[in-house]
Amino acid sequence: MEVSPIEVQKSLKDMDYPAKKKDIIQHAKKHNASKEVLNELERIEDKEYNNAAEVSKEFKGE
Repeated sequence: MEVSPIEVQKSLKDMDYPAKKKDIIQHAKKHNASKEVLNELERIEDKEYNNAAEVSKEFKGE
């Protein structure tokens, strides 16, 4: 199942950036992200993200 970037952004609402991949996943878990969203977040590059747009780009293949 493909997860929309909008679903991901809802899970990351109020996230403090910059944030590392593990922090993004923890935040999503605390905000009751779906299993599909968490699976997609596990696939993003392990780096520091400066904002939500950078996380979204990972889902667009940019």
